[in-house]
Amino acid sequence: MASTHGIRERVRRELIREIKDVARQHLADHGADGLSVRAVTRELGMASSAVYRYFPSRDALLTALITDAYEGIGRAANVAEAAVARDDFLGRWLAVFRAVREWAHQHPHEYALIYGS
Repeated sequence: MASTHGIRERVRRELIREIKDVARQHLADHGADGLSVRAVTRELGMASSAVYRYFPSRDALLTALITDAYEGIGRAANVAEAAVARDDFLGRWLAVFRAVREWAHQHPHEYALIYGS
């Protein structure tokens, strides 16, 4: 039987994921300057103060989105690079380049967040 602590932590992780998913959509719709914690919480049906248990400020939420974007682009690059033979340096470089480019096309607002518009 799962412990209360384990369940609580799983629920917390899920809520953080939901907050970031909605924030990403707001980022796509309004840009980084238009990201509003109040609007995110309203869409989730939460009290605006409740989100501060998970992200102490708008900047903390934005930082989490930036971190996720870097992790996403890094994962894409790692997967592509690992699929090419170790001694194929040009092939590995091209694979990383193409993977990053594809990731940027699939996540344009997150790419703009980490690399500017």
